[in-house]
This record gives sequence, structure tokens and C-alpha cells, in this order.
Amino acid sequence: MSLKSSKKIETNTYELEVSISAEDFAAAVMRVYNKKKNSILVPGFRKGKAPKHVIETMYGKGVFYDDALESIYPQTVDAAIKEAGIEAVDNPHDVEIKEIGDNGVEMTMKITVKPQIEVKQYKGLEAAKRTVSVSEEEVNAQIERMRERGATITEITDRPAKLGDIAAIDYDGSVDGVPFEGGKGSHDLELGSGSFIPGFEDQVVGHSIGDEFDVNVTFPEEYHAEELSGKPAVFRCVLNGLKEKTLPELDDEFAKDVSEDADTIDDLKKNIEADLLKDKQSHADADFEQALLVSLADQVEGEIPECMFEQKAEENKESFSRRIGQQGIKLDMYLMYMGIEQSQFDSDMYDQAVQQVKVRLALEKIAEIEKIEATDEDLEAEYAKLAEMYGVSADAVKGFFAADSIRSDIVCEKAINVVKDAAVITEPKDEDTNGEAAQAAE
Repeated sequence: MSLKSSKKIETNTYELEVSISAEDFAAAVMRVYNKKKNSILVPGFRKGKAPKHVIETMYGKGVFYDDALESIYPQTVDAAIKEAGIEAVDNPHDVEIKEIGDNGVEMTMKITVKPQIEVKQYKGLEAAKRTVSVSEEEVNAQIERMRERGATITEITDRPAKLGDIAAIDYDGSVDGVPFEGGKGSHDLELGSGSFIPGFEDQVVGHSIGDEFDVNVTFPEEYHAEELSGKPAVFRCVLNGLKEKTLPELDDEFAKDVSEDADTIDDLKKNIEADLLKDKQSHADADFEQALLVSLADQVEGEIPECMFEQKAEENKESFSRRIGQQGIKLDMYLMYMGIEQSQFDSDMYDQAVQQVKVRLALEKIAEIEKIEATDEDLEAEYAKLAEMYGVSADAVKGFFAADSIRSDIVCEKAINVVKDAAVITEPKDEDTNGEAAQAAE
């Protein structure tokens, strides 16, 4: 196999002329023959015993050529690209077989390569960063959630339902006397939680086990099912059971039960405040970084191959589908439930991909300018981190993740730090929207 010529024919496209020697191609043909001979019937020969030249005479000289070329093609292309010293970002296209036979193979192909880009500015970029704090209300709310998790549940049979109870109900809803989809079912409803249509839970209060009663409500105007929004409905209900939830006492014993690092309620509150502050700071830092990366993407100049955006968009869609699939949700069902058209979803994934590709190219360019490298120590530290994350040995991780890919990620992370260290921090204009910067890099 050899590269005969390589020439740049467009901004990001090279044309390669590649040859496979007669010996290499003949060896590939023989491998295919040996693999397929047992499935080829030739009169006068037992299955698998017909010589290659007999099969070629019967079915044509090139009977094994396509499969032989297919088997040897990937390493041929890889070797040619490496010899040409280019970095491909897509599979070869416009492949043309000039010659194939006893003399080997001669072919040409076009290769889309990684673009050469410029970054107009990467130091002194501006981005807003929130100043975070934790209120007493937030600490108390976290403590209440912890009490909820430690609640005890007991059956109630001797009194009517009250707020805070868990009511087991059957319900059958209708609008203008006509049942509607999803309006019938059974549910364990915590009264006062606000999880059902406004006004529903209040009308369960006061009823006893076995009662049958109507609940009259009006669907909110913003209800997700458009055909029901703003309409009055009647739910025929049966109260089948009641449970009472008892929260643990808020004392030092509770603090010891829920935390290994707290002996008193005051200790617990301080720990919760520190954890919440750390979490908020982490989110603020992440939002700041994302805002910088969005700005960095705008600094990229150069002609980027469309295939890079399309490939990244497909990766994004597949990744998103896997994530929701792990929760038992299919993509089409998710889109339907959220009221998102497939075309809009595809467009969003593409826009995200454009941002991500530009950022990655920018970070690689910054690393080149700043002469950033990933040391062996950096690599081992990253392997150790991944091993801890996945709960496997570092050697196992090395089998999953290629060193070159890990080094590239480390270099880009260092480049991000260059951008952050030289950034200009500004006050957020609107804290509610500060965290909405588009995902720009993975």
C-alpha cells in the first residue's frame, strides 16, 4: 500500500491517489476465497474443494475483488492519510477505482480535513459571574427535605382526611360529562402537596375511608393538554385509604442520625450551609465558564467543514436519547410530551453542535499558541480520576480510553483555564438568566 500523491484541491479538501500492490491485493483475494469457498457450489467439486481459478472462470475473474478491496480498504485509507500528514474529519468521498486486478489497485479519493482557524481574541473576554450566598430559609428547606426522607407512615382508620395525609383514591374525570384521556386512575395523593390540579386536594380533606364524592376543578390555562386547558372538570372519587406521615423531631439526635459530621442541630445547619454554598459556587463557576466559551466561539474565524457540525449534532442526539432512555423514555415520546417538533429538536442539536465544534477548534488553537501540553503526570492523574468515577482500576480505564484522546481533553481543559484566568468578570445583568448560556463544549 502506498500514497502516490496528495494535493489540496479546496480549502478543507485533499485529493489522494492511493495504490495497493499486486502482492497485497492478491493476498486479500486469497483470504476472501478461503473464507467463502465453502459456500460456493461448483459442479464436479465437493463443497469447499473447488480451486480459486475454477471459481473465477465460472463466476468471473473479479468475483472476489469487491470483498477483497472492502477488507483491505480501511487500513489502506488510514495509512494513506497518515503518510499524507493530514487530519481527516470525515470518511473519504468521491472514491474512484482507476484499476483493479492482477496488477493491484489504483484509486483516488477526496478527504475532508480539519480546518485551519484563527481566534481573534481569547484574552480579556468578558462574562458575568454571580456572587452566591445561602439564606436561612434555604438551609431550613433542606432540613425539611431530610425530615421528609426520615418520616414514618402509619395507617389511619378512625378519622377523616386532613392536610398532610396520604390519601389512596380512585378517580374518574370528565369534561361536560365526557371522559377524557388520562382522566381515570388510582393514586396515593399527599394532601397539600399541590401535585394535582389546583383545588383538587382541598376537596378530599374531610372525607372518610369509603366515601364516594365529586371533586370540581378547573384546568389551568397553561395546562399541557391544550384540549383541557381552562376547562371545568368533574372527578368522581372514592377514598380507599389514609396514611399519616410523622416527621422526626428536629433535635440533636436527628442531626446525628442524618449526618456523620454533626452532633447538634447547629452543626447540621452549618454543614448544610457549607454544602449549599459549595454547590451554588460550582454552578456559578460553570455558568461563568460557559458564558466565556460562548464568547470564545464568536471569536473563531475560518471555513469549517459542514460535516463537523453534522457529526457533532448526531452525537448530541444519540447522547440525549441514551440519557432519557436510561429513564425508560423514548425520544419520540419525550418530544411529544414536551410539545417539541422533531425539526425544532434537530435544529437545537445542530445549533449546539456549531457552538461546540467552534469552541473545540478555538481551544486547540489556543493550546497551539500557548504551547500547552499534557504531561505523563497529567495523563496518569486523569486516568486515576476516571477510575474512581467508574469504580474500576486505572489499568481497566486505560483499556477504555485512548491516551491520545485523554491528552487532547487535558490540553483543552488547560486552554480553558488560560481563557478564564485572562477574563474580565462583570456583574450579571439578570441573575435569573445568567445560567442559561448554551452548552458550548464537552
